Amino acid sequence: MRDERIERGTQLCKASKHSAEHRALGRAVRVLRARAALSQEEAGFRAGLHRNYVGAIERGEINPTFRVLLKLARGLGVPLSELVRDYEAIQRSVKQ
Repeated sequence: MRDERIERGTQLCKASKHSAEHRALGRAVRVLRARAALSQEEAGFRAGLHRNYVGAIERGEINPTFRVLLKLARGLGVPLSELVRDYEAIQRSVKQ
């Protein structure tokens, strides 16, 4: 019984990692990266991040820190405010 509760708790934790907000942020990153015509590898290189990490952000699998978002925005050649603006626009379109 105890193991089932732990397992359920793990599943809930995994599900929360893929929240709608994380997916919207990932979509915003992917859109900006595509606009800049960059591969995940090149975007990661420019940002000082591993390409797998960029991919995980785009899939909404991780919760990037503020520092990582700053690095990512710089790597994409946009101000952080543009990344946030795109994220918010995606959020609004999903809610409608």
